[in-house]
Amino acid sequence: MPDLPSSLTDARGVLELARKDRAAAAKAVAELDLDAQVALVCDAPVGRRPQLLDLAPAPEELVPRMPDAELCFTVKAVGLGSASWLLELATPEQIVASLDLDAWTGPDPDVAKLDEWLEAMATIPDDALQRAVSALDPELLVLYIGARVAVFQKPDDDEGWDPPAGSRTLDGQFHLAALRDGDDLAGILRILDLLFQRDYWTYFRLLQGGIWELPTENAEWALRWRTGRLQDLGFPDFDEAMGLYRYLSPEERGAAPEGPPALDVPEWHLPVWIPALPEGADSAHLLFRTLARLAAEERRAAFFAFVAVANKLAVADRMELSDVETTPRAVEKAATWISRGLEHVSTENGLDAETVLRRATLERLFRVGANLDPEAARK
Repeated sequence: MPDLPSSLTDARGVLELARKDRAAAAKAVAELDLDAQVALVCDAPVGRRPQLLDLAPAPEELVPRMPDAELCFTVKAVGLGSASWLLELATPEQIVASLDLDAWTGPDPDVAKLDEWLEAMATIPDDALQRAVSALDPELLVLYIGARVAVFQKPDDDEGWDPPAGSRTLDGQFHLAALRDGDDLAGILRILDLLFQRDYWTYFRLLQGGIWELPTENAEWALRWRTGRLQDLGFPDFDEAMGLYRYLSPEERGAAPEGPPALDVPEWHLPVWIPALPEGADSAHLLFRTLARLAAEERRAAFFAFVAVANKLAVADRMELSDVETTPRAVEKAATWISRGLEHVSTENGLDAETVLRRATLERLFRVGANLDPEAARK
């Protein structure tokens, strides 16, 4: 992270100064460039981030620069019921990613969490709400509608037809009856009314979907879209992720592959804030001690390769992707078993650890390590 002005070296220092002199703390933050402000916020515990954002001179510029998952962590720490100001500043892509991470349980949409997110979004101003809702998959929105209301359409021949008792309508054609006793439907009506005013065809499609579409089919299509987006963020589907635990014979475990350099890894967009790996001669993990001895370009490539393994591990182990503790847990576990594999391949071939890292991918080394003690690795 770039250096902070004067003696302020981290978020803790800024927050301590803010307790004594808020104006001085705000001035110190304002002297940072935008990237340094993002780093300052993302390095802070999630519960303290709102205080730092409040010190920033232009949070509307800072929040959209936060990694997608970090926005999700921060919203959850604030509490969805109190996070409307964050959701208003977030980009549509950040909001979509937040729902992809948090509004699912395994391969299934978590309708209760989806409801919480949409209810929170319904409290933000019209323009921000329209941008966010327009970015969401219509299948997911139909699931949200179906979880809250029964939708009835007035028939063409409506003689003798009466809408269900207690139902609500925005257009005289579609009537919504709450599925929960005492539900005033304020959130869903706010979203639908905005669509009715600004995007009628989406409004019409969603309410038609609420009548005719099967929840199972909508959930299947929503999963397809979500899977593709998560893959773009470095989270593969479950079957691919479980390749980390695939069996290797004893002969395969000890092999030192020959071929293209294993550290020839391109950079990619990270969904979480990991500014650097804890490299150093005093690290508990052989992997990090070895990385400290590599050239800077190799260490950077290894950084992206390592994060890819940690993300894949989070999926394979069914970790909750929206939990701020998932990243450190996945990083620690990945480092542990890659180090085991690195030590094994190095010993079996009489090679130094640096040479092994240049020959074997970090994913392969994790598999080697996990195969040495499968029961412990899969816990």
